[in-house]
Amino acid sequence: MATTTSTGRTLTLRRVDSVAADATVRHIDQLDEHALELFYAALEGARPLPATGTDLEPGTVVVATEYYRIEAT
Repeated sequence: MATTTSTGRTLTLRRVDSVAADATVRHIDQLDEHALELFYAALEGARPLPATGTDLEPGTVVVATEYYRIEAT
């Protein structure tokens, strides 16, 4: 999926089939316009998901039609 390095961090979107009970889960419509644009661009491969500039954090699960966990690698 999408990967980028910024200020020493890499963010990756990874499709997941299940969500841990203690995970932070956000529905796609809860993202602000800027984060939503970056998220969709990362899914489409148009550009990487930046490690800064959004409130998306590693471990957060974003629910759209599928689940995507934000991971630090």
